[in-house]
Amino acid sequence: MTKLNGQCECGSVAYEISSYADMDSCHCSTCRRLTSGPFFGLGCHEGINFTKSEALTWYDSSDWARRGFCGTCGANLVYNLKGSEFYSVSVGTITNLPKDMMLHKEYFIDQKPAFYALEGDRPRLTGEEVFASFEESNDDE
Repeated sequence: MTKLNGQCECGSVAYEISSYADMDSCHCSTCRRLTSGPFFGLGCHEGINFTKSEALTWYDSSDWARRGFCGTCGANLVYNLKGSEFYSVSVGTITNLPKDMMLHKEYFIDQKPAFYALEGDRPRLTGEEVFASFEESNDDE
C-alpha cells in the first residue's frame, strides 16, 4: 500500500497515512455546512501521523465525533470518531491520492439536497442505517 501524504492549503498542517480503507462520501447537514457540499473522506482505521501540527485545531462537531482544521487557513482536514483510531481524511487535502480511487459508499443519503447527485452504483445509507451499522460494529466487539 502506498503511503499517502497531505496538507492544508497554507502548509501549516501536514500528515501521512500508512494504512487506509475506502473513500466514502457523507451528505449529513454537518458535513455540508463545513464543506459547502458532501464530505469526501478516506477512511483510516489505524490513525494518522501528523508530521506538522502547530496549527491543527480540533472542533467537537457532535457527541461522537470531532473535526480537525488548520487554524491558519481554515482547511477542513479530518473527521475522527472520538475515543478511536478511526479517522476520515478529507480527500481534497491528500497530495498523492491514487488516480484510480473510487467512491465506495455514501452516508446520510436522506439528508442529501436534490440539487446534486453522485453518479455510479454503490451502497447509499440513510442516517438510520448509518447509526444501525455503528450499533452492529459495537456488538461485534
